[in-house]
Amino acid sequence: MFKVHNPKSTAAPVGTYSHGIEVPAQARWLYVAGQVPVRPDGSIPATIEEQTEVVWRNILAVLADAGMKITDVVKINSYLTRHENFPRFAAVRAKYLGSHRPASTLAVITSLAKPEFLVEVEAIAARATKPAAPKKPVTRAAAGRRKAKKRPR
Repeated sequence: MFKVHNPKSTAAPVGTYSHGIEVPAQARWLYVAGQVPVRPDGSIPATIEEQTEVVWRNILAVLADAGMKITDVVKINSYLTRHENFPRFAAVRAKYLGSHRPASTLAVITSLAKPEFLVEVEAIAARATKPAAPKKPVTRAAAGRRKAKKRPR
């Protein structure tokens, strides 16, 4: 469905991402707000691994609610509050992405909305829609029959 762009004129991606993803015309788009590590019961896990698991489960739930899956994700923006958490975050992310390689940005920032949040991930997904069946051409004979039916008698 998507065309991956990793041009030879740039360095190869250094992680689980692609430099660019092209989406076909007529696709349905879904913008997933930044998902934070809050479980359905309102609790927030303590470790980066657990928080990242919760974030990705939340993303999968939003995708599923829209009839989409992880392979429909075309762009991810990730935010970490500590650079040293990157390897553990990346391992969990790789588990959820599998071989899928969306375009991706990672930023290490000073804080998120709550001080206990160590990670936030937002996503953009797209799913190709089935093209509409082509309309049958109207022949002159059929057009004439339509006009004849409309005339009052």
